[in-house]
Amino acid sequence: MRLYMKQKVFSMKDRFTIKNEAGEDIYTVEGKFISLGKKLHILDPNGEEVAFVKQELLTFLPKFTVLQHDEPVAQIQKKMSFLKPKYIVTGLDWTIEGDVFGHDYTVFAGEQAIVSIHKKWMSWGDTFELNVADDADQALVVAVVLAIDAVMDAASAAAASSSSSN
Repeated sequence: MRLYMKQKVFSMKDRFTIKNEAGEDIYTVEGKFISLGKKLHILDPNGEEVAFVKQELLTFLPKFTVLQHDEPVAQIQKKMSFLKPKYIVTGLDWTIEGDVFGHDYTVFAGEQAIVSIHKKWMSWGDTFELNVADDADQALVVAVVLAIDAVMDAASAAAASSSSSN
């Protein structure tokens, strides 16, 4: 199943929808405008929270935790790497392969592809296409993809602030 996630360019807080191939809203993502660390609530069409992504503070490298029903199910963290960025997903035994920085990567559980992510470059705002495996927990997949994107954003912000202070 294909899902489409379009993040707004000029938004004071994270709020956007994730649509299916028919253009129907499947999930709404809401962030907090003022909070310590990034927090994203993923809601179903009835407004019920199906997953929550939160930034872990006071860590050397960016780290985010994904929760479902108030229980942590995964952590996504940037690994120390010099050549190309590497990210790990603990708690689910998922691996990430491809060009994460270019937003063209696949998440695997063993040999099985869980989701392939592709960024559409000629669009206003960040638009991502997620090709989700039929038997995958869509809400969990969306939460992990959002956490990977948040880790990348946090790492970019940290690199920008350290280079501007020099």
